Amino acid sequence: MDIKVLGTGCANCKTTLKLIEQAIAEKGLTANLEKIEDIQSIMAYGVMSTPGVVIDGKLVHAGGVPSRDKIAGWLAGADTTPAPVRSDGCGCGGGGCA
Repeated sequence: MDIKVLGTGCANCKTTLKLIEQAIAEKGLTANLEKIEDIQSIMAYGVMSTPGVVIDGKLVHAGGVPSRDKIAGWLAGADTTPAPVRSDGCGCGGGGCA
């Protein structure tokens, strides 16, 4: 499993990375986890609101910190549908924009 966390280094991006690291360790999984901070690389995935999460080349989350349950679902392969992006550019899917 190849996981990329997209974000320039804000608190939400760091929290997202840490939560994914913890979930991988708790499940005893092997994954290639990478943090992408280059803004052009982030935008190439179509992410306008960070953090973004890409699993095996597919954008699964954009904007806001994902829940532990959502992360567990990704790691189980249960939730790999693309994150919805609202017309205002927010990608939280209505789950808690600031």
